[in-house]
Amino acid sequence: MTPHNAMVNGAGFGETIRSINGSIECNGGNPGQVQSRVDAYQRFTQLLGVSPGGNLYC
Repeated sequence: MTPHNAMVNGAGFGETIRSINGSIECNGGNPGQVQSRVDAYQRFTQLLGVSPGGNLYC
């Protein structure tokens, strides 16, 4: 699944991480980096006044 498809089809931000860096970051590979991405995403959505949605983690 492409990152774009993950977002527009409701799979969530976590699936975008999996699509881009899944083998490096997901399944416990680098939880600190995943948390950093989620934190940044939540800051952006807050600034834009939109909901971050569900499934934020891969």
